[in-house]
Amino acid sequence: LTESFAMWPGASVSGWYFSHPDSKYFAVAQIQRDQVEDYALRKGMTPAEVERWLAPNLGYDAD
Repeated sequence: LTESFAMWPGASVSGWYFSHPDSKYFAVAQIQRDQVEDYALRKGMTPAEVERWLAPNLGYDAD
């Protein structure tokens, strides 16, 4: 921290971290075509664009 409490270097990360005994990690499961279509509609993108960006998380073949 600098004397004015800024982080240095600028790419440093800081934050408050809270824990709870019942907390746990989670992962995003494989998403299906209906979820891709809904997301594309809400983002103003085509389903093909969304499939391109979310390819590792698709639960189906985008072909």
